[in-house]
Amino acid sequence: MRTTFAFSALVLMAAVMPAHAAGDAAAGKKKAAQCQTCHGMDGLSKLPEAPNLAGQTAYYLNKALMDFKGGVRKNEMMSVVIEALTPADVADLAAYYSSIKVKVEAAP
Repeated sequence: MRTTFAFSALVLMAAVMPAHAAGDAAAGKKKAAQCQTCHGMDGLSKLPEAPNLAGQTAYYLNKALMDFKGGVRKNEMMSVVIEALTPADVADLAAYYSSIKVKVEAAP
């Protein structure tokens, strides 16, 4: 019974979660030039109001960018930038920024 429930839950989650094509990190790195002013080529924010992108999951980055594209999320600068991006561009950028390894250290 427990196994059946777990399997059913997995199938349901897979059906509800949006499919995101896997992007090309190398192509994303080239496309990230337009992002570097705020988010940096290294994915570490250069402006206090811009989030760090390095190390975020590709799923999260894909969803966030598509939410900007669809108007679910709003930001003046992002609404200008996102207009020119295709879903493939978004997937590539998500692949690139998620591939950046971030080292986290506990404060002393």
